[in-house]
Amino acid sequence: MKSVKEMINLIFKAVGLAMGVAVTVLSIINKAEASSSFILVGIGLTCIGISQFTAKCE
Repeated sequence: MKSVKEMINLIFKAVGLAMGVAVTVLSIINKAEASSSFILVGIGLTCIGISQFTAKCE
């Protein structure tokens, strides 16, 4: 079993990927407003940034 830090890192990466996919799909089907898309992309980038930052510190 993975350590807690590795699991949290994996979760942040998964959330970042999911936000990117969600924005892409919602944009394709014309169901996303620009402000909502920016918020989702911001959350995704934050999660990926945290994931990368914790990976570099270990």
